This record gives sequence, structure tokens and C-alpha cells, in this order.
Amino acid sequence: MVKFGENDLYHYTPSLIAAIFAIVVFTILTIFHTYRMFQSKLLFSLPFTIGGAFELIGYVGRAIGHSDRGSLPAYILQSLLILVAPALFAATIYMTLGRTMRATGAESYSVIRVNWLTKIFVTGDILTFCMQGAGGGQMASSDQDKVKLGQNVILGGLFLQIFIFACFVVVSIIFNKRLRKHPTRQSAAKGLEWQKMMVALYVVSALILVRNIFRVVEYIGGRDGPLLRVEWPTYVFDGLLMASTMVFWGFWYPTLIRPYGHQVEDAEVGVHLPNVDSTAQEYQAKPVAGVLNR
Repeated sequence: MVKFGENDLYHYTPSLIAAIFAIVVFTILTIFHTYRMFQSKLLFSLPFTIGGAFELIGYVGRAIGHSDRGSLPAYILQSLLILVAPALFAATIYMTLGRTMRATGAESYSVIRVNWLTKIFVTGDILTFCMQGAGGGQMASSDQDKVKLGQNVILGGLFLQIFIFACFVVVSIIFNKRLRKHPTRQSAAKGLEWQKMMVALYVVSALILVRNIFRVVEYIGGRDGPLLRVEWPTYVFDGLLMASTMVFWGFWYPTLIRPYGHQVEDAEVGVHLPNVDSTAQEYQAKPVAGVLNR
């Protein structure tokens, strides 16, 4: 039976086999996303790729923790990088929605002006990233007051991230419904698979939301809570979900919203559409506080 000392940072011995498996999986996925990013020249996907690198480095920290449960650098590495990686995934996801709106020529269907959309969501995402990062650093302290503070900061960051994601999903659904009801000429361009892109946004958003809810429950229980006393929930409700996010996004990539020829022209439109400009104008905003559309 393994005995745990006062300097141990885990309530268990991290599994070396599980950590190595996670390292291999996230290494493959990160390489795949790096290839897709450069091959497609969609450099706004860089945060997503960096998120994959954070995941793999984080699990390297867990592998080190197998043989040295008291290694503070390894503990901080795994707790911090695995914690904040989904915020980087989210940044690319938020930017993709704005690009989908522009690619379909349906900016007026958004309830938030498109030029503000990415700024609002990415700024909120950066804030949640910083909050979780700051809180994660405090969680490794031997000072229980700092640990409690770190836990609360992380929870605040996670709750904010969940709220931002919920708003993002609402904005996405409204845009999707409006465009399906009144398609624009650009939305029918050959190769512009905006509906698949929207499905991809919903799926990866759901995966990250479930993961964030798990993390909230985990940190509410505290450092000595039931979810932090065993290892398997981290792999099932975090590692598996984030690997699934990378797999799904890797195959349903933002190239879906790049029409053939990388531009929309009348010759590319495969069906005859009525004049939708007047319909789109119905949603064109009277701005509320300079940002929101009707």
C-alpha cells in the first residue's frame, strides 16, 4: 500500500500509463491541428493549436507526478495548463462565428454587431483565462488561505466562462435560425458549408460546457473534495472531452466556411434565390448602446 506524506500534492499516485496515453493522443492531435492551420492558412486557429500544446504539456506534468508526488513545478504545470487550455479552444471558436457571418453575407442577422462580436467574446475569454491561471497558481500553495482564494478565483473564472459560452450559443442559434429562414445569396455559394460549421460550433461548445461544469463541481468540493481525491474523473470529464473537441474540430475545420475560389461570386451560386437584401435589412440594426442589434 502506498503511503502518502505531508509533502504529497496528490491524494493518489498519478497513473503513468494514463498520462503517457494522454501525451501521445494530444501530441498527435496538436500536430494534426498545426498541419491543418498552416495548410489552410487560417492563422486565427492558432489559439486552438496552442491549447492542444497546453494539454500535452499538462499531462507531461502528470507523468512526472507519478514518480514525484511532491514536485511543485510538475503539479503547477499539470493543474494550470490542463485547466486553461479550453479557454484557448474557445477563442478560436468565437472567432469562427464572426467569420461564418461574414462568409455568408449575413452580418445583419447577428444580434450583436459583427465588428463587436469577436471583440466581446474573445475579451471575456481572455479574462477567464487570466482568472483561471491566477487561481491555479494559488492552488499549489501550502497556505490554506491562498488555496481557498485560488479556488474561488478559479470558480469565478469557470462561472464566467460558462456564462459567456451560454451567450455565445444563444447568439449562434438566433443567427442560424434567421439565415435558414432567409438565406442570403452568399450562403448558397458552392463549397460554403456554413450549416455544418454551425453544427460543429454547437458540438464543441457543448463538450467544453460539460467539461467546465465538471470543473465547477470539482472545485466547489475543494482540494480535499471527492473529485480531487481520485484521478479518473480528470481523464473522463476533462481529458476525453477535450480530446474529442480536438478530433471533431480537426475534421470539421473552419475551411467549411471557405467557398470554392475563396470568394463568393454570382457564378458560384448553385440555386436561384429571391432578392434577400430587403429581408436582411429588416434585421439591420438600430444599435442599442452602439453594440446590439434589434
